[in-house]
Formats: sequence, structure tokens, C-alpha cells
Amino acid sequence: MNGISCTINKGEFVALIGPSGSGKSTVMNLIGCLDTPTQGKILLGKKNVQQLSENEAAEIRGKYIGFIFQTFNLIPSLTALENVALPMLFQGISWTVRRERAEKLLQQVGLAHRKHHLPNELSGGQRQRVAIARALVNDPEIILADEPTGNLDTKTGEEIMKMLTALHQQGKTIILVTHNPALTRLANKIIEMKDGMIVSG
Repeated sequence: MNGISCTINKGEFVALIGPSGSGKSTVMNLIGCLDTPTQGKILLGKKNVQQLSENEAAEIRGKYIGFIFQTFNLIPSLTALENVALPMLFQGISWTVRRERAEKLLQQVGLAHRKHHLPNELSGGQRQRVAIARALVNDPEIILADEPTGNLDTKTGEEIMKMLTALHQQGKTIILVTHNPALTRLANKIIEMKDGMIVSG
């Protein structure tokens, strides 16, 4: 990474684009408090990410940021319902409330009838819907989506993008990491990266 500087405002839909190896996922991990910058600073609201303790970074990830990954990152031994409810466990929320909220979100993504199925019993599109429900379960302000349609067929990918657009219309800040220029049409800001640098945006 070299001389990266950008501002993402609350409520924006930002597409972070560039070829593989350009630094997109590194930037996403820094924004999501998964990695700490070795120099410079990242401000999330008024908080300097670099100055956060591990516990403080985990708290911010849990409360303010929802993650959607290309590979879904669901736990194979947990049902769809249990996967969605999992992030709330770390917030100290009772199982009754966790189950209620998880069931509501699975209903919103059209998977109420599959709530007791394991990930390997779901299609790729269904697994990504579970991942979206899980990302939303703590009502985060920011959604980080890393190639969320990368492992899906075109039709299912379009359905997932419609869901992200709807979340943006509800006021969520969406940061979409992709190497697919076709997905950028939904964004209101495009940041293009190459060789660890921002070349436009």
C-alpha cells in the first residue's frame, strides 16, 4: 500500500475496484478493523483505528460493521439460524432474543423455510443470503461486501446486488469490493486501485 487517501461518507454506496492483487481486500480489512495500519491513520467516525485495543476493535466490528464474503464464511456445523444468530452471542444477548432476531432476518432474505438446514444443504445463493442476514443481525451502519457475487451464477448474483441496493436505500453505508466493472453501476462513488495505490476516485 502506498499513499492511500480517501473519504467515505455515511450513507454512500462505494465500489472499490481493481484487478486481483491491487490492494482492495487489504483496504477492506483495514476499514473493517481486521488489520491495523503500520503507518498513517484510519478514522472510523471520530475513532482512530490504529489506537484501538484488540477488544475495542472487536467491539466496533461487532456493533458497527457487517461483513459479507465471497466464500460465505459460514460455520459448517451450525444451521442457517445458528449462523445468523452467532454474532449476537458476543454481544451478550440471550438465546431467545438471538433466535427471534435471526428468524426475522432469515424471513427477510426469503429463507425462513431453510432455517434448520446446514450450509452444505443450501445452494450458493442461499448461503450468501444467510451470510447477508448474519451481517445485518447487529444492525450495523457499514456493510463491507468482498466479491459477494463471485461464486454465484449471474441471476443469483443480480438478486444479491438488489439486496445490497435495498440496504443502501435504507441508509446503510455499503463498501463493495469487486474486480467486476459491471457491478459498479449501482454505486454512487467508485474508487479504483492498482498496484496498492488509488488511481481514481
